[in-house]
Amino acid sequence: MSEYQIALEARADTGKSVNRKLRATGRIPAVCYGSGQQATSVQLDPHELDTLLRKSSAGLNTLIDVSGAGLDGKVVLVKELQRDPVRGEILHADLFAIDASQTIEVEVPVRIIGTPTGVSMDGGILDQPLREIQVSCLPGAIPEDLPVEVAALELGESVHVRDLAIPEGVELLSDPDLTVLSVVAPTKVEEEVPVVEEEGAEGEAEGEAPEGEEKKSEGEEKKSDGD
Repeated sequence: MSEYQIALEARADTGKSVNRKLRATGRIPAVCYGSGQQATSVQLDPHELDTLLRKSSAGLNTLIDVSGAGLDGKVVLVKELQRDPVRGEILHADLFAIDASQTIEVEVPVRIIGTPTGVSMDGGILDQPLREIQVSCLPGAIPEDLPVEVAALELGESVHVRDLAIPEGVELLSDPDLTVLSVVAPTKVEEEVPVVEEEGAEGEAEGEAPEGEEKKSEGEEKKSDGD
């Protein structure tokens, strides 16, 4: 029996308008399915589910006992959550009914321990392109996370999937050559040199009159000579 439980209710009607009305009552639509089991439309309390997931250190990999809707005794994982993009409230949940004797595929988060030397001493930046690792194992053997020590990492060094310590009974499914994290040099921002515009037209020296004015002066001189 799991440490966490949640109650479900059967849901007969489906559709966007029905789901909106359901959410207005403080419930959300969900579906429960699994290997060899027909999908069952259910409803549940989203706040109860959210509180449960936040309380558990395993997150979406938390094993949950369900009751009601003809699913008494089933143990599920939350396979997928749909949340409101602004408020973050749960709008829909996919529950996956598991068999304790069969392996399942899950994604396990990477937990970083320490601060790389390349960051603390050389001003580097810790870049983590891969935050979850895909594994296969029995439901009872799902690790909460995969810890990785990074204190010894120098600038330019990386940790790959193959470098992670995978617990016994857990099979690695992610590509071993994928980079989990790296210590990289900060990007240098080149300062723009301001362009100083020269005063006057090209070829004109300071204090000299423009070409048109010179011609005018010559004309004025000839006129003066004529006088």
